[in-house]
Amino acid sequence: MEKEKSMAEITRKMKADSFRMASLSEEVRNRILRAVKETLLENREEIFTENRKDLEQAKSDNLPDPVIKRLKFDEHKLASVAEGIDQLIGLSDPLNRKLMDRELDEGLRLVRTTCPIGVIGIIFESRPDALVQISTLCIKSGNCVVLKGGSETRNTNRILYELISRAAIENGAPEGCMHQAQAHSEIDELLNCYGSVDLIIPRGSNSFVQYIMNHTKIPVMGHADGICHIYVDKDADVDMAVKIITDAKIQYTAACNAAETLLVNRQIAKEALPKIAKDLRAHNVLLRGTKEVSELIECQEMKEEEFRTEYLDLIISVKLVDDVDEAIAHINRYGSHHTDAIITNDHETAERFLRLVDSAGCYVNCSTRFSDGFRYGFGAEVGISTSKLHARGPVGLEGLTTYKYLLYGSGQTVGEYADGQKQFHFKDL
Repeated sequence: MEKEKSMAEITRKMKADSFRMASLSEEVRNRILRAVKETLLENREEIFTENRKDLEQAKSDNLPDPVIKRLKFDEHKLASVAEGIDQLIGLSDPLNRKLMDRELDEGLRLVRTTCPIGVIGIIFESRPDALVQISTLCIKSGNCVVLKGGSETRNTNRILYELISRAAIENGAPEGCMHQAQAHSEIDELLNCYGSVDLIIPRGSNSFVQYIMNHTKIPVMGHADGICHIYVDKDADVDMAVKIITDAKIQYTAACNAAETLLVNRQIAKEALPKIAKDLRAHNVLLRGTKEVSELIECQEMKEEEFRTEYLDLIISVKLVDDVDEAIAHINRYGSHHTDAIITNDHETAERFLRLVDSAGCYVNCSTRFSDGFRYGFGAEVGISTSKLHARGPVGLEGLTTYKYLLYGSGQTVGEYADGQKQFHFKDL
């Protein structure tokens, strides 16, 4: 019986294959994506059967309803990921794009061009559709990927991985293009694969993301909490505010871009807050607010430090503020730098909010739920980054590439420029 390979051995093989993966033409990568879509659609019943096993186990384990909702993979989710694959195929090739073309001197040309990151380890939450999105994004961007999904979706993830990896390899991808880590212990093994793995993207709780960051030398990109805010300005259209806030809270309550905190300008609070509260209650949302808020509407009273709470449930925090500057200060202090929105008809106030809120997504007069790679036209996403280095916001194809410098010479040496025989003239082509 063949000995099971360690994560170190697997990722070393993937690293070697990553150079082959990077060299695949756009035509081959798109052919792989079409094959992946076809095999998922053809094997839908097998996928749904495995998903039902996960759902039954989740109910048996008394997992919360928002978690169970995320686990479900049905015709709607299948149609959504298939549409995402079509969108990916239609996107321009993210690789080998010239970012700079400069003549340093006659016969000495410098080109900066895009290329894959290499081997990416992605640890994600219990959403089977995330596995499809991550895998296909990595295929399109020419990256190899180690996938570690939640144990709650082990059956669905297993069949999806088997179908996708087989379709990829049969259509031209190297054998080391994908690997599914299944045991929890493999996470720590993966974190020790410095030199073979180029990037880790964790998706989970704040404590989990911090654990990943503190236990690896591999660069980490991602976000922990999604504490998203909506500020209703004194110049807001109240009916518009009601519509947007309700959507941001209830359209998909368990999502990281669902609104968790509502800030309302005091000048409009007596008019706006009862209308907003009425509509939220009609959708079974529990309101929690400061003592001042409780004097205007019925709500559960909360303390200031509780504004750091990400509910992922039908609950929202409410606070009154004097103006846009107090709203901005609150968001920058208590928010998670994910996605925050302002409702206002005042252009200058909106622009001040956009400039000063320190978040990956800053919106005017629309729902925070738009913070999504698919809705941005990225062909889905591998996650949302709240960091400021390399990629920020929904991470799609562009966020899965880096760049390299190509220098084309004709016999030049540095000594010729050091002693004055030749001079640079730096001409952009």
